[in-house]
Amino acid sequence: MTMQTQYDGDVAATYEQLIEHPEGDRQGLAVFLDNMIKTVGHVVMLANLILIAAIVSQVVMRYAFNLNFPKLDELQWHLYGLVTMFGVSYAMVTDSHVRVDLLHMQLSRRAQRVVEVLGILLLLSPFVYLMIDQGYDYFYESFRVNESSSSATGLPWLWAFKAVIPISFAMLALAAVARLIHDVHALFANRPEEREGRSILLVAGVFAATMAVAWVLKFTVETTEEMMVMGMFMTFIGLLFTGFPVAWTLAGTGMIFGLAAYLFDNDLMLWTGLESTFTGIDYLTLGAVVNRVYATMSNAVLVALPMFIFMGLMLDESGVAERLMNAMTRLFGTVRGGLAITVTLIGIVLAASTGIVGASVVLLGVLSLPTMMLNKYSKTLATGTIAASGTLGILIPPSIMLVIMADQMALSVGDLFMAAMLPGVLLGSLYLVYIFIVAQLNRAAAPVPDGAKRPDWDAVKEVMLAVLPPLGLILAVLGSIFAGITTPTEASGIGAIGATLLAVAYRKLNLTKLWNVCKATFNSTAYIFAIFLGATVFSFVLRELGGDEFIEHLITATGFGPNGTILFILFICFLLGFFLDWIEITLIVLPLMGPVVMGLGLDIPGYGVIDEPALIWFVILVAVTLQTSFLTPPVGFSLFYLKGVCPPDVKLTDIYKGVVPFVLLQILCLILVFVMPWLTTWLPSAAY
Repeated sequence: MTMQTQYDGDVAATYEQLIEHPEGDRQGLAVFLDNMIKTVGHVVMLANLILIAAIVSQVVMRYAFNLNFPKLDELQWHLYGLVTMFGVSYAMVTDSHVRVDLLHMQLSRRAQRVVEVLGILLLLSPFVYLMIDQGYDYFYESFRVNESSSSATGLPWLWAFKAVIPISFAMLALAAVARLIHDVHALFANRPEEREGRSILLVAGVFAATMAVAWVLKFTVETTEEMMVMGMFMTFIGLLFTGFPVAWTLAGTGMIFGLAAYLFDNDLMLWTGLESTFTGIDYLTLGAVVNRVYATMSNAVLVALPMFIFMGLMLDESGVAERLMNAMTRLFGTVRGGLAITVTLIGIVLAASTGIVGASVVLLGVLSLPTMMLNKYSKTLATGTIAASGTLGILIPPSIMLVIMADQMALSVGDLFMAAMLPGVLLGSLYLVYIFIVAQLNRAAAPVPDGAKRPDWDAVKEVMLAVLPPLGLILAVLGSIFAGITTPTEASGIGAIGATLLAVAYRKLNLTKLWNVCKATFNSTAYIFAIFLGATVFSFVLRELGGDEFIEHLITATGFGPNGTILFILFICFLLGFFLDWIEITLIVLPLMGPVVMGLGLDIPGYGVIDEPALIWFVILVAVTLQTSFLTPPVGFSLFYLKGVCPPDVKLTDIYKGVVPFVLLQILCLILVFVMPWLTTWLPSAAY
């Protein structure tokens, strides 16, 4: 796959499946470090269960007994910070991080090891040293004054929570050492089988070409700061294609340009022919990143992330989708294209109850693709329907992407959830209409299954019994948010416990499945949070270099006018979606565009009750645009999730051809939301 996590968090896997060490490669110290970090991780990941209990207890106490415990609120984000920070080192030893694998997958194993060794030494190590050194000072100052919660009724010993920063990064350093030992030992062993594939010159050439483009672009800017901003983006893109994890590429690029800024400030770069600057960036300035990391790990909004991930993964284990597939197949059995319609409807239900794209695509592929192939469905229609339907979870609430967008743009999660409902349903409806039309015009593409029977009342009853439990969970989660009964974080905890109860009711839950769900949640949260860490350093340095003003100037200088500027930004996001996944675009690009959008003076109806309606409309436009990033090669997550469960006779080219109409439908939905802003603002206004 082109954009991968060896352990994506959507499918449970063992450590041995994650890391392929040749025989004899496991050195004593490295194995000890691996096992130690895995053991700590296995203990810490269980904190997610305590987190669920804390959230549900808070809601029950408030509504059943009219009691409120502020300590429980603080305990929630303490547990979130503990899980995410220690999860990062676990993700390192299990190679779970996101990487752009377009070129990396073509390299020999030896070349991949060289990339990892250089990446750890040059990109990851400086960042880890900074966070251990400055993180310890941050903790010690808190310990010295015996810092406790700012709330009189909050938790004591806040310094203990801050100690997580240097300790967790020390563990990350140990994880990196373990990887280095494995890699260096294998490089010296020089096994013939590790030489099969392309040499490292492939990625070196691409990086050199990217730097050449950056050198040409420098003539289009006027100041040294602008040159550095341009160079920072181009260096990041060039390093991405080496295949080193995105999180540490972001962090390393930020550290490199932080050093470059310091050198320019001190007249140490005059040999380049560029003027000196005064950015004010130095080692202590970079130390401010520690405070930002603390703000991220103690963010109450982001607590919803692991809970929604747990909810989605537990629903996959509960057998809900399988029951829906069987019931709806019987209901739509005699409808031409009925199987594809069933997949889309289930995709909509899964999207509104899980929000986990990878899990939805894999599940739909496993449940429906063999049946569709057996009934002689067109390979392109079948694969396109599955990939697109499984991807709806990134837009239809509760979506983890919308949670992160709300955090980055300082918007209400509930507002974004409500704003995304109509566009999400609209997109799903467009899929259904397209499938129905194609099935009527090209009957060979979607034939009626042999032996299909006309539906009866028993079939309708079976569908109702299958669909009511997940709909009840959706109502409990989204309904409680929209009605103002719970916060999104509290609703996420209710969803997690609700999905668990469904799995128990369907007799699908056992200790092994619970363990797999906990481990998958731990990994998924860890690699997302790792990108948060890298993006924190990258965006901090970028802003210190004046990147915000530079990008705002570039966009406003196009002279396209308000609507033209919005379309230009969306076009940029669409193009970036070919190479980056939604997390990087959301964390790096989206916050830079916020001030630009706010300065356009857009007249978007807020109906007198919505704050920042233009910003909400814009964020949903970006969310719809980023749907395409899952379906567009070379970095199309859904394409490779699906390919992993396809029969051998279904080629990647079949999937590529199949998703093209659905990408066009996504663009059509984007156009409709653009020309009809009320699709995003009416529901929030009606709720208020």
